[in-house]
Amino acid sequence: MEGGRALEKAGAFMMIIEAVPAPVGELLSRSLTVPVVGIGAGPGCDGQVLVTPDMLGFQLELTPRYLKRYASLSPVMEEAVREYLTEVKSGSFPAAEHSYPMAPEEEARLRKG
Repeated sequence: MEGGRALEKAGAFMMIIEAVPAPVGELLSRSLTVPVVGIGAGPGCDGQVLVTPDMLGFQLELTPRYLKRYASLSPVMEEAVREYLTEVKSGSFPAAEHSYPMAPEEEARLRKG
């Protein structure tokens, strides 16, 4: 609590705490006047953070206790990146429909320098 109060006194406008026991998060939230936002600090905090890429399963190796996955997008993303790389290497992307047109006379002027 002393550290939290010292930060508050020093001008902190909020506090983010991560991976602490739930009673610590609740006590800090009740003891301080600034909002205390928890990342794995229990439901007693003033607010909660769950990092979007983590909750959507962008990578599946990360497994902290507080993480709740709402999707498993890693396989979909990996396939999309593989397809993108294949198309870039083959030259099929970007195609004309992915580029901005230019008037022929403007292009000629540009190329003349």
